Amino acid sequence: MGTALLDDTDPMRDFWWFSRRLLQRRREVVLVVLGASISAGGLGAGLLSLGPILRLILQEGSSLQSLSRQWNSSHASLHIPEWLIALFPQSAYPGVILLMVGLVLLTLVGASANFMHQMISMGMCARTAARIRLEVFEHSIHLPLATVTHQGPTDFTSRVLRDTGELRAGFESLTSKTLAQVTKGVAAFCAAIVFDWRLVLVAMIAGPVLGLVLRATGKSIRKGSRGALEANEILLRSTNETMQGLRAVKTARAEREAMHRFNRSNHEALRQEMRMRKAKALSGPLVELLAVFSVIGLALVAARQILAGDLDFDRFVLSLGSLAVAAGSMRPLAGFINEMQAASAPAKRLREVLSMVREDQGERTKPALGRHTSSIRFEKVSFRYPANERLVLNQASLSVEHGERLAIVGPNGCGKTTLLAMVTRLFTPESGRVLVDGVDVQSIDVRSLRNQIGVVTQEATLVKGSIEDNVRFGLRGPSSLEVQQALQRAHAWEFVQQMPGGVHATVSEQGGSLSGGQRQRLAIARAVLRNPAILILDEATSQIDAQSEEQINLAIAEFGAGRTVLVIAHRLSTVFACDRIAVMDHGAVIDVGRHDELLQRCEVYRRLAQSQLTEVR
Repeated sequence: MGTALLDDTDPMRDFWWFSRRLLQRRREVVLVVLGASISAGGLGAGLLSLGPILRLILQEGSSLQSLSRQWNSSHASLHIPEWLIALFPQSAYPGVILLMVGLVLLTLVGASANFMHQMISMGMCARTAARIRLEVFEHSIHLPLATVTHQGPTDFTSRVLRDTGELRAGFESLTSKTLAQVTKGVAAFCAAIVFDWRLVLVAMIAGPVLGLVLRATGKSIRKGSRGALEANEILLRSTNETMQGLRAVKTARAEREAMHRFNRSNHEALRQEMRMRKAKALSGPLVELLAVFSVIGLALVAARQILAGDLDFDRFVLSLGSLAVAAGSMRPLAGFINEMQAASAPAKRLREVLSMVREDQGERTKPALGRHTSSIRFEKVSFRYPANERLVLNQASLSVEHGERLAIVGPNGCGKTTLLAMVTRLFTPESGRVLVDGVDVQSIDVRSLRNQIGVVTQEATLVKGSIEDNVRFGLRGPSSLEVQQALQRAHAWEFVQQMPGGVHATVSEQGGSLSGGQRQRLAIARAVLRNPAILILDEATSQIDAQSEEQINLAIAEFGAGRTVLVIAHRLSTVFACDRIAVMDHGAVIDVGRHDELLQRCEVYRRLAQSQLTEVR
């Protein structure tokens, strides 16, 4: 699918693919085209009528009344009513004044139509870009976790925010700017043809040359635009890493290193931006130079025709004036086309995201999993992360009964977190199976699986909002009373009541306004509210004090009754509270048993108990 979509034979193909979304807003498209046409039509009518009528009035002394009657005598099908003719001035100068007033009115109508065109087109572009932004974001959060982890969350953030903004700028250049200028240019061009088509034919020679110029500069602009987007993505990553880890940066006195990293990224982003700007700046002067050569060529051809008596000087001036208006309308096109060329790079990056296979693709055809009541089994599960040759899981096998509390221990990097991620289907095994109640989790609807799993990780994910919003995160139905009961069961209600506003108190970004223990208890309350059949705790008590750990262990003990609890443990108190302990090493489960049994027969566990499994102080 991705290969077919991202064919590079047409460098603008992805931009045009997204541009078709604009046509879905049919009413706005009609109004945009109508506004541009009225504005351009007024210009064309003014060019065609003003010059000849003024010449007749000023050179021949005719009045508007006499000119109107002459028109009626030669154009019976387009008869001007006599009552209207009677209102026209009978002398020349008042007729000129009336023409000027008519020109002002025509200009006002054109300006109003142009305003309507600009407003509607910019709104249409903004709404279309917002819809694409939502679509790309929705697609991104439904991608497999391995894909997002391998490519980097910052890459997707940059595409969702920055690339859609660049794409919107391209849309505006197409609909708001280019359309207005093209319609005006076409109107003036048609007027020039009426005056003298031979001069227009000579002027058209410049068209292919202009196309070659824009094509050459456009290639540099597209490359520079893509480079700038990638460089800004690195800059965004550097900024996020520093600001999110500012505590570590300050305590390690790494401000200078952070500045150097940011400066390198900033310099590269500037270099790519300047590369693109250079190509854009070059296109304007080249187009102007081409326009000057065209005018010189027209003047030479016209002079020869005038001297030979084959062309009236008046018609030459009117034709040249119309071509000048057309050229003036077309002159900004180089800049607008450059903007559309620049938008082709973000369009391609956005389309790359939309071409990625979602993890929920085809899920609706799979059967739902009934509530877990039997067992969870890992059968020779192997897995490696993308672009990583080493197996993180290597033929890992394990069986857990419903209602059992199992601790998983092992050296750092042995695959504990990855193994439990297989239960929630965050990753897909390279080989082997994960069975819940005897059913392979890959064969069931992932939503029915995750609906009955509660997960509490070492770093609780909290969003900026109220405590109630954070506990409800991912759920729509629970009432305020149910949230309060979940907080009570998580032993969090006491500290929540003490906060200004209670459950409506605002939690700062990433939960920075709460202690580690408070964040963990809110995460447990969130899991409690889901009423899961399976509870997964990934080092949930590894970085908190003794009092917080006691509260959390008490909450887990009470809530975990009758549920299958899988715990990644780093503390003996957590291990002792479990029914069994599974020991992992080098991606495999090497032994399962109770603490005393493992101390006697498992060397890896004995080392862990002496070094890594510690009592909380």
